[in-house]
Amino acid sequence: MNIGIYIYDEAEVLDFSGPFEVFSTAKRLGAEGWNVFFVAEVLEPVKARGGFSVLPHYSFLNHPSIDLLVVVGGVHTGEMHKQNVLNWIVSVDKKANAVASVCTGAFLLAKAGLLKGLPVTTHWEDIPDLKQRFPELTVIDNQRWIASGKYTTSGGISAGIDMSLHLVSQLHSQALAVSVAHQMEYNWQKCT
Repeated sequence: MNIGIYIYDEAEVLDFSGPFEVFSTAKRLGAEGWNVFFVAEVLEPVKARGGFSVLPHYSFLNHPSIDLLVVVGGVHTGEMHKQNVLNWIVSVDKKANAVASVCTGAFLLAKAGLLKGLPVTTHWEDIPDLKQRFPELTVIDNQRWIASGKYTTSGGISAGIDMSLHLVSQLHSQALAVSVAHQMEYNWQKCT
């Protein structure tokens, strides 16, 4: 299974590094067939929040097929106005089995037209803006993550780790998700 995490300039560091750690640890502990990688618009270093520089594994033009797409948050407003980014998200969505967002990554999925009529969440600070910009969404507050069909959205930053553990439990097993959380010494906050 190919897990592609979309990163861009001013992305929130834990939004992408948290899920990467969860999925790569899952691979190490039993999901041997998983391939976890970063995708960016171009194959150049991405300067995330706080000046954290990361080199993506692939660009829009050369990445393998993606089974699970994770779109991260951060300073997302510029990304919402890039038609090629939205087109790419839509094209990946057509073939992906699952699509997820961390924090304000939900804005990109909504702008791409993928979340219409679905219950979604984002960082608590951005809930009012998501409701205003996308009134066709059912925006839920005070929820770490929300799963609806192939789409899963999560609250901000550390909630992406909780959501990723949930995805491990769905895509592999509950036992592996528990092992990953234990290996990471992370107190998994499950949604009820």
